Amino acid sequence: MAPVRCVRTAAALLLYNGYNKKNKKRRRFWVRDWILRREKYGAYNKLIRELKIEDAQQFKNFIRMSAVDFEELLSKVGRIIQKEDTHLRASISPSERLMVTLRFLATGDSHQSLMYLFRIPACTMSGFIPQVCSALYQELKDTYLKIPLTKEEWLGHSKKYLHRWNFPHCIGALDGKHIVMQAPKNSGSYYYNYKNTHSIVLLALVDASYTFTYVDVGCNGRISDSGVFNNCTLSSALMNNELDLPQPSPLSGREKPMPYVIVADDAFPMKSYLMKPFPYKDQPGPNRVFNYLLSRARRIVENAFGIIANTFRILRKPILLEPEKVKKIVLAICTLHNFLMKRKDSAGRYAPAGSFDTEDEDTHAVVNGSWRRDSGTPTDNLLPLQRCVQQNYSTEAKLVCNEFKEYFISVNWQYKYI
Repeated sequence: MAPVRCVRTAAALLLYNGYNKKNKKRRRFWVRDWILRREKYGAYNKLIRELKIEDAQQFKNFIRMSAVDFEELLSKVGRIIQKEDTHLRASISPSERLMVTLRFLATGDSHQSLMYLFRIPACTMSGFIPQVCSALYQELKDTYLKIPLTKEEWLGHSKKYLHRWNFPHCIGALDGKHIVMQAPKNSGSYYYNYKNTHSIVLLALVDASYTFTYVDVGCNGRISDSGVFNNCTLSSALMNNELDLPQPSPLSGREKPMPYVIVADDAFPMKSYLMKPFPYKDQPGPNRVFNYLLSRARRIVENAFGIIANTFRILRKPILLEPEKVKKIVLAICTLHNFLMKRKDSAGRYAPAGSFDTEDEDTHAVVNGSWRRDSGTPTDNLLPLQRCVQQNYSTEAKLVCNEFKEYFISVNWQYKYI
């Protein structure tokens, strides 16, 4: 019976393959004619060149940076994203690849929509956009997105926090956001978060100049929010004293040596190096003073998230890509933010005066940045980490918190704001 069964199986397979070949949809075009006319009519060769020459402001609005910034980026990543021409067709130039990627990040338009603008097939864009994002991150991170390595650098960040937000010994503001995306195939509830969406997490440490000093991207949205921090490399470096932070020293007018700390909201655990607000309402006056000043310092990271969501609007709606590509996009955006903020001639164009929260020098009142007043809610797609009310702090953490509180209540002006 075995030979007969094998013959029947082989015959069935031949019939199946023949049916597939007969019913397979034949490709009508190798490349559509209107796409072949990209060199003559595509947006890059017509519209972009006109904007660059005639309207610098609209060029900036098109890709969220000036022509000078664009050329600087191209000089850094052009050789990496360059592809070789073949005997069949010329490759898409590095400048076009970078322009399409920046427009995609600036608008969040679908590949199909961008296809009609740039006359590049959607399937081609879906292949090179993640590659360009990865190249941007790899080439820029060592210069524009790096954590301080020396005590002097950390002290510089601390002095800026004290000067701008009256919080001493602060080396950064920490927060995390869920980046909402479409449900990945066959992922079950792995990326399913507490807001009933699918996401990966962006965890970021931001300095007093609104730039990212550390980012961790890619943790699945299902993990507990305290777990996001506990599993990142920043947490282990702080626990093991690997960041070369300045030695503890007394606050102004005090005697107890105090460590340098990071400020965060109540989604994070209280540590001797991580300060968070006192939970619940109806706190006594000294506790409310502490909460007020900590919240003012923590607004830095809110501003950083707000400005990237307001500028790179792909973050304002669910990203319709798989997690690995979403991770590359978010890393590229964080790096581009730092690139534009740290370039002397670019920061004023990228984030002009009034973009971020500021403090009135006379009244100490906080003046909201323009990103908060823009139409819509720019952080709709950046969901906050879930709050966790932790009441059992370590003795060391309590002592540090109480010393900050005692220092703050010696300053009288903030009582009018609590």
